[in-house]
Amino acid sequence: MYMFSFCLLSFFPLFLISIFIFILGIYYLMFDYSVFIEWEIFNLNSTMVVMTFIFDWMSLIFMSFVMYISSLVIYYSEGYMSGEKNMDRFVIIVLMFIFSMAFLIISPNLISILLGWDGLGLVSYCLVIYYQNVKSYSAGMLTALSNRIGDVSILISICWMLNFGGWNYLYYCDFISSSFEMKFITMLIILAAMTKSAQIPFSSWLPAAMAAPTPVSALVHSSTLVTAGVYLLIRFSPMLKIYDLGWFLLLIGCMTMFMSGLGANFEFDLKSIIALSTLSQLGLMMGILSMGYSNLSFFHLLIHALFKALLFICAGSVIHNLKDFQDIRFMGSLVNFMPLTCICFNVSSLSLCGMPFLAGFYSKDLILEMVCLSWLNCLIFFLFFFSTGLTASYSFRLFYYSMFGDNNCYSVFSLNDGSYYISFSMIGLLVVSVFGGSLLSWLIFPFPYIIVLPYYLKFLTIFVVLLGFYFGYLISNFYFSIELFSLSMFSFVSFYGSMWFMPFISTSLISYFPLSLGYFSSKSLDCSWGELFGGQGLYNLFLYLINYIQFWYDSNFKIYLLSFVFWMFTLFIYLLLF
Repeated sequence: MYMFSFCLLSFFPLFLISIFIFILGIYYLMFDYSVFIEWEIFNLNSTMVVMTFIFDWMSLIFMSFVMYISSLVIYYSEGYMSGEKNMDRFVIIVLMFIFSMAFLIISPNLISILLGWDGLGLVSYCLVIYYQNVKSYSAGMLTALSNRIGDVSILISICWMLNFGGWNYLYYCDFISSSFEMKFITMLIILAAMTKSAQIPFSSWLPAAMAAPTPVSALVHSSTLVTAGVYLLIRFSPMLKIYDLGWFLLLIGCMTMFMSGLGANFEFDLKSIIALSTLSQLGLMMGILSMGYSNLSFFHLLIHALFKALLFICAGSVIHNLKDFQDIRFMGSLVNFMPLTCICFNVSSLSLCGMPFLAGFYSKDLILEMVCLSWLNCLIFFLFFFSTGLTASYSFRLFYYSMFGDNNCYSVFSLNDGSYYISFSMIGLLVVSVFGGSLLSWLIFPFPYIIVLPYYLKFLTIFVVLLGFYFGYLISNFYFSIELFSLSMFSFVSFYGSMWFMPFISTSLISYFPLSLGYFSSKSLDCSWGELFGGQGLYNLFLYLINYIQFWYDSNFKIYLLSFVFWMFTLFIYLLLF
C-alpha cells in the first residue's frame, strides 16, 4: 500500500504541473512573452556568479511535455515493476532525473546548465545499473564515460567564458559573435551535444543504455536525456549560422540517421530496435537544425517525445507479459491476446513512419519538404529520404514479427492487457500521439509554410514510406536469396547490424587506453613507487625520525637527571666537609 500511495503522490502533482505549465506556455507563445530571472550569488574577480532562469514558450512547453510523460511513466511503473522491493527508491531516482532535466531546460547560464547536465549523467548511470549485473555495469560505464566527454567540453567553455565577465550565453550571441572565443565555445557546445544526443562517433552508448528498466527507457529515450543535446543546440542555433558550422552537424546527423536506420533492420532485440529508431530521429533533428530551421527541429523533438514514449511503454507491456523475453522471434500473433497494446503499438509505429494525419506526419512531412526546398547536394538529399524509408522498413519488420504468423511464445505465458496502470498510461499517450501533432503545428506555426514543389517531390515522401514498408516485408521473409540472407551475407549483416562496429571500437578504446593506462599507473606508481616515496614512505620516515628524536630526548633527560643528582650530592658533601 505504501508503494502504491508513493507512486500516486508522484503522479498527480507532476500531471497537474504539466497541464498548468502547458497553459502558461501557450499564453507566453500567443503574446510573445518571456520572463528572465537572475540572482547574483557572489562576485569573483569582477565576474558575477549568478543563478539565472528563463521562462519563455519554448522552455515552458518542453518542460510541460517532460512532466506529462514522466507522470504517466511513473504511473506505468506501478504496474510494470509491481514486484520491485525498492519501489520508493526507484521513483525517487526518477524524480531526481526529471528535476535535472527541468533545471537544464530553464537555464540560460552555462554553470546552471552544467548542474542539470551533470545531474542527468549521474542519475542516468544510477538508472542504467539499476538491475546490478555485469551487463548493466558495463552499459552504465560506457554511458557515463561517453557523456563525460561532453561534460568536460562544457567545463572548458565555462573557463573560456570567464574572459567575458559572465556565463549567460544569451547576452553574447549578438554582441561578441565575431570573436574567435565564441566560435571556439560554439564548437565545444557542439561536441557536448553530440555526446549527449549520441551522434557518430558517440552512438554506441544509447543502445547499451537499454539495460535500464523499461519505464526508464521510455523516459530517457523520449524527452529527457537524449534530447538535451538537441535542445542545447537549439538555444545556440544563432551561433551555428554566424560561424557556418552547420555543414559539419548536417553531415554528422545524416550519417547517424542512416547508420541507425540500417542497423535496426538487422536487429532482433525489441528494445534495441526502438533505441536505434530514437537514434535515427535524433539524427533527423540534428540535420534539420543544422540547416537553420530551429523551430522545426524543436517541433519534431516534441512530437517524437510523445510517440516514442508510447512505443516504449507498449514494448514494455509486451516484455512484461512475455516474462522478460525481448527477442522479436519469440513473438507472433500478439494481436489476438493483447489487442489494446497492439493498437497503441501500431499507432505509435505509424506515427514514427510519418503516416498522414498522425502526430509524426506533421513534423516529418514538413521536414522532408523543407529538405526538397533547400539547397542541398545529392548525398544529403539521398540520406534524408533513404533513412526515412529505412524507418518504415524496420517498423513494418517489427510489426510483421510481432503481429503476424504463429504464436512462438511458450505455452506457460499468460498474455493479456489486464494491468490497469499500463493500460491507463498507454491511452494517455495514445491521445496525444494522434492529436498532438495537429495541435502543436497550429500553435508553433500559426502562419503555415507555403512550400511549392513539383508533383514528384510532393509525393516522394509517401512513396518512400510505402517503398520502405515493402522493403521491410522483404527483409522479414528473407526474400533476397534462396538460402537465409543473414548467413549468406554474414559480413554485411554483422557490419551494419552492429552499428558499423562502433560498440566494439568504443569499448576497446575505453578498455585498452584509459582503463589500461589507469591500471598500469595504479600498479606501478600508486602501489609501488608511490607507496615507497608517497604517503606510506613519508609515514615510515616520520615515524623513524620521531622514534629517533624521542630516543635521544629520553636518553638526554636521563643523563641530565643523573648528572644533576651527582652534582647535588657532591655539593652536599662539600658543604659537610667544609
